[in-house]
Parts: sequence; structure tokens; C-alpha cells
Amino acid sequence: MRPVRLATGLAAATVLSVTASGCVTVHGELEVVPAATKSEAAQALKTFTAAYNAADKAYDPALDADEIGGSLGAINQAGLKARHKNNPDGNANHQPLELTDAHYVIPKKAGWPRWFVADTDSNRDQDSGKLDTRWLVVFAKSGPGAGWKAIYLSVVAPSRLPGFAKDDDGRAEPVPADSTQLTVAPQELSKQYTDYLQKGTPDVFTPGASTSLWRTTRQNTRRAGFSYQYIDQPLDSGAFGPLGLETADGGALVFFSSKHFERQTAAKGLRPTVTPDVRALLSGEVKSTLTKERVSSQLVYVPKKGAGTGKVTVLNRLPGLTSAKGS
Repeated sequence: MRPVRLATGLAAATVLSVTASGCVTVHGELEVVPAATKSEAAQALKTFTAAYNAADKAYDPALDADEIGGSLGAINQAGLKARHKNNPDGNANHQPLELTDAHYVIPKKAGWPRWFVADTDSNRDQDSGKLDTRWLVVFAKSGPGAGWKAIYLSVVAPSRLPGFAKDDDGRAEPVPADSTQLTVAPQELSKQYTDYLQKGTPDVFTPGASTSLWRTTRQNTRRAGFSYQYIDQPLDSGAFGPLGLETADGGALVFFSSKHFERQTAAKGLRPTVTPDVRALLSGEVKSTLTKERVSSQLVYVPKKGAGTGKVTVLNRLPGLTSAKGS
């Protein structure tokens, strides 16, 4: 799958209280209502797509900064900044992104932030032989006067997506961040994922490219005159917080974020290689070490307690370089 070029921070919500269920309330707004109307959701998707295309064509992060946030924003804005430095005249190979066949998964909830998922088909997999995928774009709104921002993106094969649970009105069911009905509460996913990558425990993730295989690859810390160190940190508050929807089988689809550092240290007489994209985001001078910082968003399926193996499955991971430092 080709790298997704997308992403500034989502405005922080003005929080007055947090209920026991994890719902954020602002200005006393406790009524449970749909997060958006279908027409409002459609307009948010249209506005985001237009802004993303303008920014990608010009390699100008300012052109979509108002429409994007969270981990998606961090990745997109840093990527556009780097590409602008290397290609100040813009993207000579720009092909407009098209997001069609949109289905809107809109939960009911009280207070702010409010959010919904646009389940779309993109024109990025229309070449012969490419796997058909769905692009799930999460939009969030931090308060009554704020605009919608795209904060998560996941690209998933349709066959891997479970059906969503619906309430009596046919609306999606949001999952509280502190849910006790799942094998892992959404608010714990970022920490458990980064702890697993660091230490191998807790062993709550299904083996795969974004879990066991990635961890095994990183354990080879010495390669051809260079040593590598990795640090993983949770990223789970504000616009980077987890968002989950209940699935028909009682489990949940959850979007969450994390942060990852890779430090490369050269043996005497050598120096880490600095690519153009890394140099564009670099601070300091690379003499013997190069530290790369990445933000990553994940979409996972979390089973309900007592179901199957009980392990969390990573359906998609979207990482992006956000900064680099030399010394």
C-alpha cells in the first residue's frame, strides 16, 4: 500500500466535567443527540477533501490546516512541510484524491467533542491488481463554535471490517473510553501497545506486521556499523484520544494514537544517512546520532470479554515522520 499523504492539531475542547461513563460535557449540554446530521457529515467530508487536494497540489500545509487535526494532522502537516522544502514549486505529480460511496457512521452522544466516521471508497486503489480498500475518516468537533476536523484515517479491506451495533434509532453505539465490557478499555490501548513494543508485555495483541513482526525486527539493534534504540510513548489525550464504536458481536472498533522514537548511532568514522525528507524536518547537526520521531494512528478490533482468544487485532497502522534531531 503506497504511503498515505495526509494531516494541525484539533482545537482542544473546553471541558467542564467528565461523567462516569466517559462522556465529556460542556456548558451543561447533557442531552444525548446524533453527533451530526448526514448532510453536515457529507459537507465535512467534501470540505476536507477539497482542502487536502489543494494542500497536496501546492505542498502547502496552511491550505488544509483548518480541516485536519489529531494524529492525522500531525502526520499530514509534517509531511507537507518536508515536501514543500524539497519541492517549493509544488507537487508536479499531483492526482486529486476522490472519496466516494460514503457511508456515515454517526453515533449519539452527550456533550463535546462530537465525532463520526465517514466510510468511503477512494480512487487510490483503482489500478489493476490493487486490493480493494475502504478509507475510514474520523471527523471530530470540539465545541458548538468549532469546525469539523479529520483526526484519524485508516485504510482497510472491506472483508476485515465487522458490522456495527445499532441502537433503536439505527444509530451507531459509541464505546466509553473506560469500558469494562472489552478485553482492553479504549483508554488503555495506547499504553498497552507501547508497553508491548518496549517489553513484549502485556501480550494482548494478535501476532502480525504491526505487533510481533515489528517488535522482532527492532530487536536487531546492531546493523553494519550502526546501533539502534527505540522508545515508544502513549499518545492518548485531547485530539489524540481513542474513539471507539461498538460492533454487532459486542466488541469494538477503536482508533487510537501513539508516538515512536528511533535513534541511530554510528560507529567511529561513520555517520547516519540523512534523506531529503528527514533533512527537511531536522534540527541540530547529524554527527554521530540521528533521532527520528514518528506519530502513528491505529485501527484495532477489540473483542468483548470472554470472546475467542480475547486478543486485540490491529487492522491498520498509519505512521508518519514528524521531526528529526541530530547530534
